[in-house]
Amino acid sequence: MPIRTLPDAPPSVHILGPTVFLVALGVGMGESYMWPRLVLLFGPEIRWLFLIGVTLQAVVMLEMARYAMATGESIFFGAARVFKPLMWFFFVAAILVYIWPGHLSAGAAAFEEITGIPWTVTAVVGLLLVGVVFSLAKVIYSFLESVLSVLIGTLVVSTAVVAAMVGTWSDVVNTITGMFSFGYLPSEAMSAAWFPVIVGSIAFAGPSGMQQMWYTLHLRDSGAGMGAHIPQIRGLRHAGEEEAMPSRGFMFDTENPEEMRKWRGWRRWVTFDALLLFWGITMLVTISFTVIAQAAARNTPGVKDVIENGERGAALTAMADSFASAGSSILGGVFLGFIALIGLNATLGLFDSFSRGQADMTYHFVRGAKRLRMSHLYAAFLWGVIAFGILILLFGPADGPSGILDTLAFLSTFAMGAYCVTLLLVNNRMLPKPIRPKIWTNVIIGFGAVFYLGMLLYSLFAFGVVVG
Repeated sequence: MPIRTLPDAPPSVHILGPTVFLVALGVGMGESYMWPRLVLLFGPEIRWLFLIGVTLQAVVMLEMARYAMATGESIFFGAARVFKPLMWFFFVAAILVYIWPGHLSAGAAAFEEITGIPWTVTAVVGLLLVGVVFSLAKVIYSFLESVLSVLIGTLVVSTAVVAAMVGTWSDVVNTITGMFSFGYLPSEAMSAAWFPVIVGSIAFAGPSGMQQMWYTLHLRDSGAGMGAHIPQIRGLRHAGEEEAMPSRGFMFDTENPEEMRKWRGWRRWVTFDALLLFWGITMLVTISFTVIAQAAARNTPGVKDVIENGERGAALTAMADSFASAGSSILGGVFLGFIALIGLNATLGLFDSFSRGQADMTYHFVRGAKRLRMSHLYAAFLWGVIAFGILILLFGPADGPSGILDTLAFLSTFAMGAYCVTLLLVNNRMLPKPIRPKIWTNVIIGFGAVFYLGMLLYSLFAFGVVVG
């Protein structure tokens, strides 16, 4: 890689940054639905698995940032440097997993309960709106950071307020102590019906599947580290203003003490992001939802039996009723509004991230693609996934056939184990020795690979099913 100067790092303590994308992607159906459902079934002690999952993802985030900030390249480019078929695996997995409009469908269904507007209408309009807005934005990163910051802020404050209204101090204490009940796994949790669901929920503790990998593209577009030397992606209307994209990333002089001082500044900056903004905000939101779930268990005593009998959606109804118990039926609608907000939030982040990732891999590794601008490729993938989503919403089951869904859930969790292996290879083989990860970091990432793949394979061989 050509040698360039590393820019000075901003102050470590900050409010906004690329992490807002991971928070937006992470605070989704896992935090608002999957984990509260497990709490209704097994109690708050089951949350020790969530603590492991989200803490592991914070370390993964730091290691994803290591390569991206040191080179200005995405982790996909790093994977291609190690073994090109590894990158193509992620290219195909992204298409299989993320073209289904599941998040938006769930949000639109919640919106229908509030307004009576058919969910398909809301979902289709939402898809078209996302495409038009992203196409008109001058610099997509700046626009999306602003929008997601407002949405996340609204979500964090609102859920905390409602949790305070419906919950008790003992709910908060049980929620926090439950995170440290290591080893707690009731016999029902080890059944074929629920162990695969638990595996899927661990994968959804924070951003799941390939969302951590896409974070490297947001880092680059934010100008973090050597990403400052890479042009930003623009909306289709402003594609002509985009500078020429370099064919590879850059490296700074790791033998220069001044450059290493700046590098340590960037590591402090991203560590603050990982620990306070990502881990902290995700944990705060899930604590709120867990308190609400415990209140729901009190207000709807039979909800556990209903969920066990196959009505898994009863968890959302019980939590909405818990909101309403705070003093007004209107608050039940407020909860459903949160679910709709989460669906929109996740869709904005996912569609943007999917389009970035596919455009990056296509531009650099598909012959002839460099005749186009990165912004054109981004727009092509964006409108492609929107068109497919509309077809599924209008003419097929919104979640896709159940057999495909099992495969997609498997791929999502498998991708997480695969990206841990990829991280170990890329950071330890492609980076100069002075900026490679420490041994304890490699051990944690290695544990992540064994954790995700091991639980997935156990679910597959013990119960004959993948993630539920």
